[in-house]
Amino acid sequence: MTVDLAQLIPAHGYWVAFAGAVLEGETILALAGLAAHRGYLGLPTLIIVGAIGGFLGDQIYFAIGRRFGARFLGRFPGVARRAGRATALIERHPELSVIAVRFMYGLRIVGPIAMGMSRIGWFHFAALNAIGAAIWSACWIGAGYVAGTAVEAALGNLKHVEHVLFIAALGVAIVATIALHWWRRRAPRDRAASR
Repeated sequence: MTVDLAQLIPAHGYWVAFAGAVLEGETILALAGLAAHRGYLGLPTLIIVGAIGGFLGDQIYFAIGRRFGARFLGRFPGVARRAGRATALIERHPELSVIAVRFMYGLRIVGPIAMGMSRIGWFHFAALNAIGAAIWSACWIGAGYVAGTAVEAALGNLKHVEHVLFIAALGVAIVATIALHWWRRRAPRDRAASR
């Protein structure tokens, strides 16, 4: 059975991009940028949708930190370790950290939770979060769009390989995510063993 991308992506692409951005959607946004390059989705609309999703996601994580922060970190020790990194960043550069934390691997969700536990106010966080979400969305969607342009320049018209291209991009993203997760879990054990 062949999936018709020309019908599937325009019908569901914006909602998928929004949901991916709410969660932790760099991969989804990059794929959405590739879909925009192929003409399935509108680039400006997609950037706005990604920014709104990223903004709402971080507001939710901030609210979790504000309401359940210490209890939440007590239940998830791995998250608590990463929250320590985010807290150190927040203490040194509070405004910059709100914008930059979404670009730091492993802190995309933990960062806003730690910020919710900090002295940063709701409105201050929301204003900086809106700026960060817009930049983040434009960067990742733009990266997918540019990647599509580069691949098309190398291979010519992508119509005959777009199914393979979307699957390959998703596969690479999944493998990279698993590898980074494995490396992040292994690094503390390696440091402890070398002492």
